[in-house]
Amino acid sequence: MSRIQATFDKLKQQQRKALIPFITAGDPSLQLTVPLMHGLVEAGADVLELGVPFSDPMADGPTIQRASERALKHGMSLRGVLAMVAEFRTQDATTPVVLMGYGNPIEAMGWEVFAKRCAEVGVDGVLTVDFPPEESHDAFEHLQAHGIDPIFLLAPTTNDARIQQVAKLARGYVYYVSLKGVTGAGNLDLSAIEQKLPQLRKHIKLPIGVGFGIRDAATALAVAKLCDGVVVGSRIVQEIEDSTEQSVVGNVSKLVKELRLAVDKA
Repeated sequence: MSRIQATFDKLKQQQRKALIPFITAGDPSLQLTVPLMHGLVEAGADVLELGVPFSDPMADGPTIQRASERALKHGMSLRGVLAMVAEFRTQDATTPVVLMGYGNPIEAMGWEVFAKRCAEVGVDGVLTVDFPPEESHDAFEHLQAHGIDPIFLLAPTTNDARIQQVAKLARGYVYYVSLKGVTGAGNLDLSAIEQKLPQLRKHIKLPIGVGFGIRDAATALAVAKLCDGVVVGSRIVQEIEDSTEQSVVGNVSKLVKELRLAVDKA
């Protein structure tokens, strides 16, 4: 059983919802990513999404774009991200880590090499934003061969045929993008999420996490009532941007504790 499945099974037994924070590896510095990861776990995170910085993050809004730019200026790379996961695993053998990013850096490394290295360092899942299920078969085979969960995005515009494709390939959990637009966009429509989830659950037996546009405890609570996990990215990355390097771990931990308390009320 994968760490992701074990985590969601445990949460289900406890009648709790998952809190899944996102940070960009290498932001605000190469030295602070692993301390931030541990801080997120201590504050109540169940699964960590670790962004692999990319020069053209087309699905991301300005906040995460700036984080990628800062990380790349610091020399962050895919190999560097994998090394950070290995360092994190020296102290934490249980919290699932999902790499989230774009296909180009992985293609450059090669999917077989990448999947093997993920297994070696303790990555549990991979979400490649620009790889639709129709183009993911080779990647899927390499990830599956090394016990890595391929995780896919679904959107408000996703039709039944695409949902069924994702249901066949996905492992771990499915990430539902709660609105049309990029990360950090506003105008979250809770009623639209509520209407869409039954269509997803007709085909998908895995846990469903919802993200994009969740910016505070009240929204996190409302979304947690509808799904299995709440993904928070831009709000946390904004907190990182607004903090000094001395205060960033404490500030982010405080924010995640507030989100944790809200999600636990669901």
